Amino acid sequence: MATAKLLLSLLLLVQLAATAYSIGVNYGTLADNLPPPAKVADFIKTQTNIDAVKLFDANPDIIKAFANTNITLTITVPNGEIPSLKNLQTARRWITDHVKPFYPASKIKYIALGNEVLHWGDDALKSSLVPAMETFHSALAQEGIKDIKVSTPHSLGIMLSSEPPSTGRFRPEVIPILTQMLKFCTQTKSPFMVNPYPYFGWSPEKENYALFRPNQGVHDTVTGKFYTNMFDGLMDAVYSAAKAIGFGDVDLIAAETGWPSACEFPVCSVQNAVDYNGNLIKHVQSGKGTPLMPNRKFETYIFALFNENQKPGPSAEKNWGLFKPDMTPVYNAGVMRNQQGGATPGPTMQIPTQPSTPAGPTTPAGPTTPAAPKKGKKGKPAKQPKPSKPATPATPTAGGNNNGGKKWCVAKPAASNQALQSNIDYVCGTGVDCKSIQPGSACFDNDIRARASYLMNAYYQANGRHDFNCDFSGSGQITTTDPSRGLCKYNA
Repeated sequence: MATAKLLLSLLLLVQLAATAYSIGVNYGTLADNLPPPAKVADFIKTQTNIDAVKLFDANPDIIKAFANTNITLTITVPNGEIPSLKNLQTARRWITDHVKPFYPASKIKYIALGNEVLHWGDDALKSSLVPAMETFHSALAQEGIKDIKVSTPHSLGIMLSSEPPSTGRFRPEVIPILTQMLKFCTQTKSPFMVNPYPYFGWSPEKENYALFRPNQGVHDTVTGKFYTNMFDGLMDAVYSAAKAIGFGDVDLIAAETGWPSACEFPVCSVQNAVDYNGNLIKHVQSGKGTPLMPNRKFETYIFALFNENQKPGPSAEKNWGLFKPDMTPVYNAGVMRNQQGGATPGPTMQIPTQPSTPAGPTTPAGPTTPAAPKKGKKGKPAKQPKPSKPATPATPTAGGNNNGGKKWCVAKPAASNQALQSNIDYVCGTGVDCKSIQPGSACFDNDIRARASYLMNAYYQANGRHDFNCDFSGSGQITTTDPSRGLCKYNA
């Protein structure tokens, strides 16, 4: 008996060692210098602990490259194809064309219908999403495929509030859709995918909290729970929101999260990227879970596999990768089997015996800067093109903090007139009252930048004052200086 117990213990230790620090990664391809898919698949299989890959399309060369690697895949249906998939025959054809030629040799685990549809899609696309998911699930079954789950990733733009985490709630306008979606996920045992980015919640005061470094932590006075990192806070906010509408038992996946290693601002650095990603991997694989979801190990996908030199926007867009195109590590985040690379993660936060005073400002812990969409091919609002990945955090403009902690959203100085007009069109299309910028009104100005700034701020203030509401495809920024002028008063 003692021998059997010893053997069982050894087997468990071997299994734990084999799975330690495993992680998923988002494989984007907006670059002209990436290695061929077959070489990438072999590299991931033989040189890293990465055991899951998420694609932003259904590229056949990439899907085929992962055949017989035992690496699970998430493939994505483009946003624009979602409405057609409400038709069962169309859904079956999509599966016949994009799944069955590679399955089961390529271990497709999830099919994502679009990406961040509820944040960026128009009303028709949003209303098509759940019916398409239901039909697609039926189509898979009719094609004899029962082990691939259907889901769709969401930005945290679906959140009305996220701090403290126990008060996390979805925006009222998306609750009807999310109620049906969460019911679908529960019935089909599919995960609810979210894209939590503490990077977008960065501020100087919250830097250590966002990066898993030692910090004062945040005490949720409603539940008494103590938070040592922003990732847990964001995940628990989503959990609270789902629970509030009756779906607290749904499985959650962190479908995208990461930190850029370089950009125009100090927030992007190799050390910050390695501290976030390295400590995140340790944290999610520890099985500790979160304060409201203890003992849970979340499937987590780092954004991104490679630096991508053709991504539009500021330099941060090109520097989310764990690896350079030659497959050498940008830094050591703990995914290499031989741990080669640059910096290594610093110490993580230890929970004190007595919760200290909550740290940082009381603004929502959700993404706190221009949270934009990401990656390559995805749907977008008709009048608001956007970057392929989260934009650089909006660094507060000069002006100090002598305004009671108020913040406003304004246009970036370098934003083009075309982008600003797109922002005006988008905001007016969401129901924000745009009469204030019309000729003869207090906030009319011949300068399109002034008109756009007023409406961008109105949208930002009306939607929870999360900094990701001030992204506007990278053309917005947060300021702590009141931009009001004359009779034109900006809300805060």
